[in-house]
Amino acid sequence: MRVVIVEDNRTNLEVLTQLIRRMPAITVEGYSEAATALADARSQSCDLMIIDNIMPGMSGLELVEAVRALPSHRYVPIIMITADADRSTRLAAIDAGATDFLAKPVDPIELRSRLTNLLALRSAQNQLEDRAVHLEAEVDRATAHLQQREEDMIYRLARAIEVRDHETGDHVERVARVAGIMARAMGLGADFIQTLWLAAPLHDVGKIGISDAILNKPGRLNGAELAHMQLHPMIGAEILAGGASDMLRMAEQIARCHHEKWDGSGYPNRLAGEQIPIAARITAVADVLDALCSPRSYKSAWPATDARDEILRGAGTHFDPACVFALDQAWAEIAPIYTSRFDAVDAA
Repeated sequence: MRVVIVEDNRTNLEVLTQLIRRMPAITVEGYSEAATALADARSQSCDLMIIDNIMPGMSGLELVEAVRALPSHRYVPIIMITADADRSTRLAAIDAGATDFLAKPVDPIELRSRLTNLLALRSAQNQLEDRAVHLEAEVDRATAHLQQREEDMIYRLARAIEVRDHETGDHVERVARVAGIMARAMGLGADFIQTLWLAAPLHDVGKIGISDAILNKPGRLNGAELAHMQLHPMIGAEILAGGASDMLRMAEQIARCHHEKWDGSGYPNRLAGEQIPIAARITAVADVLDALCSPRSYKSAWPATDARDEILRGAGTHFDPACVFALDQAWAEIAPIYTSRFDAVDAA
């Protein structure tokens, strides 16, 4: 263990250094100036400090206060050496952060006894810190494992919806990618973007409750069929309701609100403007873009630039203008997602 001594009297410093070096498993570093000792503390840790109270320049009390302000030395035992037995001096040293005291002249037996006890305490502290670091690493690994399992389950649930809706292909993956790109363009935080990337694929989870005859009908839906299809946001929200994680809470918002419109004409609750959660407003743009760019039984895939122009026309009515602006600003990154699918796409 490493012990640092700060004593301006070089004879006393040498005596203390030699006494401590006789103790097993200890290295000693001695300094005759407080400023040099403080520089050492800033550059490397130690397990115990012995500091003389009366020194020229920076006093022992001032050095203790400065050392205690360093995170690496917050719990390092500090012994104050003082020739002053005055109670007020000792109280001041305790207030500054001293752990123990030694009176001058230093008794070698008392010195070894106090060092043995304090270094045993420091060793226990080090073991606890090492254990805490180990446990933190274990928790991080377990959390990463659980997160990976959660992501896997989300992906599989989203893919299960695609199995029922044969025309969507990798729709949920593309919607998640486009939503993440838009969120980054809007300056939203990394945690939000990661959560959105996980939650957006569940936007159509409510389609699991829609009749196959309607879900896969060739051609456009009639009024009754459309009304039934429009139940899927509420079905999805009910499936995802009550989730404990940020991801599931966001997924519930997206499932419920991704068909709401900025002007209040959407469904199921005719929300308007910022009443619609931002995650749902972003996903709505990404969802419509992908739907326009994907072939359906009742239409061909649109060129990506035509789909973008259609969304630009919907700013302020169907879509949040800020989300549309983000799509337009990030178009150079988004367009290749569709260029790779359709040779006819003009990514300019």
